[in-house]
Amino acid sequence: MTKPTVGRANAEPRWVRMLLLSLGLGFLFLFLALPLLAVFVEALAAGWAAYADALNDPEARSAIGLTLCIALFVLPGNLLFGIASAWAIAKFDFRGKSLLITLIDLPFAVSPVVVGLVFLLIFGAQGLFGPWLAAHDIKVVFALPGMIVVTMFITCPFVARELIPLMQAQGKEEEEAALSLGSTGWQMFFRVTVPNIKWGLLYGVILANARAMGEFGAVSVVSGHIRGETNTLPLHVEILYNEYNAVGAFAAASVLALLALLTLLAKAIVEWRMRRETRMLAVALPPERQR
Repeated sequence: MTKPTVGRANAEPRWVRMLLLSLGLGFLFLFLALPLLAVFVEALAAGWAAYADALNDPEARSAIGLTLCIALFVLPGNLLFGIASAWAIAKFDFRGKSLLITLIDLPFAVSPVVVGLVFLLIFGAQGLFGPWLAAHDIKVVFALPGMIVVTMFITCPFVARELIPLMQAQGKEEEEAALSLGSTGWQMFFRVTVPNIKWGLLYGVILANARAMGEFGAVSVVSGHIRGETNTLPLHVEILYNEYNAVGAFAAASVLALLALLTLLAKAIVEWRMRRETRMLAVALPPERQR
């Protein structure tokens, strides 16, 4: 008498699986693929020439360049903060550890608009440091520095949140072994720690970069909406849409959509490489380590 396999015993009827799959695919098409397709259709509604002219507009070029510039400046800060905070939380026990974890999650709990308003209260003309900054002719609010700082605040949890559980799961035995064999702190970090966290680190960077390029609320408050100077791509799309310039708005939105698609592609590649490396390590381990 053969025992039924667990997979067959728990398998749903075929029609149920097909129904669930159809509902899932239909949901993805309705709320993801269809809006994405509509962006490109509206952007090209007046032809390729109008689309190219909309993107070649000086304000559009400035918005694209500013968006990429902010993402480029925010990335090093995210890396340093994410690695340092994850290292401290995963490898050490100290007083205030729970508070640090709470502070890392703070940008997830606070509205970006509130972040921008708080930043204005601190660095605005009537804010805490506003008079001192004005006396020394330092522009923070309604300028690039303010936009970089609020974007960095909004995106800072992504790298840390990817690395903390990864480092906690890995433990610190390998680092301690490297130090006992005579490695310096930097040698241990670059030859042991970084290879162990490289995929999680890259995954967090991709997520943080995507959020930095698409951030609207906090940047909208501190930018001042100065055309050709402090308008990022999301702000540029809003302005053009409010002016009933549909072709220009959807053309700029298509650039954001392309950046999002590239981000999804990079995310999928990183996830695939992570799964592949995990399987290879599992196969390489002896049987007693696999249990």
